[in-house]
Amino acid sequence: MKPWQVHVALAASLPLLLLMGLGLGGVSIDASSVWASLFQPSAASLSVADAAHRAIVFDLRLPRVLLAVLVGASLAMAGTLLQTVTRNDLADPFLFGLSSGAAAGAVAVISLTGERFGIWTLPLASFAGGLVAAAGVLLLAQRSAGQGAERIVLAGLAMSFLFGALTHVLVFAGDQRAAHSVLFWSLGGLGLARWDNLPLAFAGCGALALFVALRHRALDALLAGDEVAHSLGVAPQRLRTQVLIITALATACCVALAGVIGFVGLMVPHLMRRSAGLLHAKLVPACALMGAVLLLGSDLLARLVMAPQELPVGIVTASIGAAFVIGLLWRRSPPAT
Repeated sequence: MKPWQVHVALAASLPLLLLMGLGLGGVSIDASSVWASLFQPSAASLSVADAAHRAIVFDLRLPRVLLAVLVGASLAMAGTLLQTVTRNDLADPFLFGLSSGAAAGAVAVISLTGERFGIWTLPLASFAGGLVAAAGVLLLAQRSAGQGAERIVLAGLAMSFLFGALTHVLVFAGDQRAAHSVLFWSLGGLGLARWDNLPLAFAGCGALALFVALRHRALDALLAGDEVAHSLGVAPQRLRTQVLIITALATACCVALAGVIGFVGLMVPHLMRRSAGLLHAKLVPACALMGAVLLLGSDLLARLVMAPQELPVGIVTASIGAAFVIGLLWRRSPPAT
């Protein structure tokens, strides 16, 4: 397919998946009822069945599909930025330790304290964990002989394993009644989507989009290497620090609402570079669109494959991601002699 055909196909599939996400699930609702539920001015004149459908569509499923769009777009953009600043095709928030740090912060609150500080307890704890993970990555990289991209990747893997182990310790040391909630954070899901927490997801996604709009030329310069970036007036170390902080913020927003969802940030940049190119002004919006489509489709599959039970969406994305990485390595393997 030509690049413009890819983008048109993605743009067309997004509203289709949105409509399917509103209509399909434990209770199937036809397209006309979905449309009436969205645009009916008042539920007072509806029948009991139509009122129930409206409650399902407007109160439960619409926030869920919007959260899937925002989280998928955020993870895809974060993965694109991390792969640029590390010059490593396998970098993403999940493998880089940011998701693990944010999850550890959320699990610490769930297991030890509970939501004693209101609805912002989990988001703040997630952000603190993600920020600590980002600081640990930077500290480990700076302690080496330089701050090369390879050292940042290794530091990210170390943080990922460290915070993963810390999460398991918190599970066993904390309140065992919170184990089910902790399982949600480790596997990922969109079941906590509500109208009152959607602004948090929008804030993380908007922060990434604003950063790219302001710094896309500096990110483009970094593609040519640190020396070229220096000659163009870009400070690579400062830019890497900025990217780690902004991706930690966005990842924390995603983890606070949807748990740990892996491999979206790893796969999407690979899939979109051929059609969108390498320059970030075009690549990042295309990745955001692809990330939204990917997570919407994964969530739809998670709801249907074991209906009426719901499979955690993180299991679906991990399965797709594992197959993707295996295929990527298989294609890059040298032929046998």
